[in-house]
Amino acid sequence: MSIGIVTPQKMHFSQPLPLRSGASLPAYELAYETYGTLNAERSNAVLVCHALNASHHVAGTYEGQPKSEGWWDNLVGPGKPLDTDRFFVIGINNPGSCFGSTGPTHTNPATGQPWGSDFPVVTVEDWVDAQARLLDQLGIERLAAVLGGSLGGMQALAWTLRYPRRLRHCVAVATAPNLSAQNIAFNEVARRAIVTDPEFHGGHYLRHGALPRRGLRVARMIGHITYLSDDSMEAKFGRELRNGQLAYTTQDIEFQIESYLRHQGDKFSEYFDANTYLLITRALDYFDPAREHAGSLARAFAAARDVRFLVVSFTTDWRFSPARSREIVKALVDNQAAVSYAEIDAPHGHDAFLLDDPRYHAVMRLRFQNIAREVGA
Repeated sequence: MSIGIVTPQKMHFSQPLPLRSGASLPAYELAYETYGTLNAERSNAVLVCHALNASHHVAGTYEGQPKSEGWWDNLVGPGKPLDTDRFFVIGINNPGSCFGSTGPTHTNPATGQPWGSDFPVVTVEDWVDAQARLLDQLGIERLAAVLGGSLGGMQALAWTLRYPRRLRHCVAVATAPNLSAQNIAFNEVARRAIVTDPEFHGGHYLRHGALPRRGLRVARMIGHITYLSDDSMEAKFGRELRNGQLAYTTQDIEFQIESYLRHQGDKFSEYFDANTYLLITRALDYFDPAREHAGSLARAFAAARDVRFLVVSFTTDWRFSPARSREIVKALVDNQAAVSYAEIDAPHGHDAFLLDDPRYHAVMRLRFQNIAREVGA
């Protein structure tokens, strides 16, 4: 059952947000959505953290836009694994994004021009601090759970490190305690595609009335390859030719997989901001809680030992592999934290966390049913 029509909201903050870089973000706005009802005890709130190209629009649709389902609509809603008949679910768009919260396309109050590449570098920890401020304004002192997949999972983990007394449960899906060198390399290639686009103009393309669409297309194509497993790509496309026979060309599309990637790149370049892509991929690169603890992830998670964890991975996710999730689990076990781990045998690669795998959804449903009983939802 769908949650139905939803309405995005915005909250203004006049107090600057201090950032890990030493800079600060002056007065800013955060876009957010809520689903369900906050109970009288204010104990049934669940924060959902979004990944790279997602937003605060987690579930439901917008009025007059029938194809506007939220990015996790299959998981969040009445009767779904994260049941909005029992929980008050909150989605917040992070600062630096291009979906409503203050970001590079907004006006820099110091110049009167779009921020562009002058927008300060933000980190996962900065996003968590911004989310905590919004929850303060909503009067929510403690969350029943923080949930996120991929980059959202990193935010969920960061919540347990920065605000361990403000959440009961952390549900981290298809994520990692930091990026591998290979993942950083993929991000760098994508960023170079953007910054070398002739229409990039040093990140101030809006001032020139331009958009670096070519760079964004290539960046999205690179990223999309890493989100799929070899098996799922083979099953969906194989070596199928677009026109049924070879055209013997080096520049035009020959294979269906090429057509698919170009379509994804074209679509992405029409709605996503290039500077936002640079900011978010760099935040991914920077996340590394063990760095401040002499490389020890166990020491990093010592502060979170009273939070209860569910960590979920997928066997064919080679970008955030099960081995990386097991690193998180080991660090929690070393701290005698309460942790459950589910490794789902799924063929879809990293994108599995967004799909309707019945075993995955069963794990999520059971966990949130237990949380609901615990908080009286």
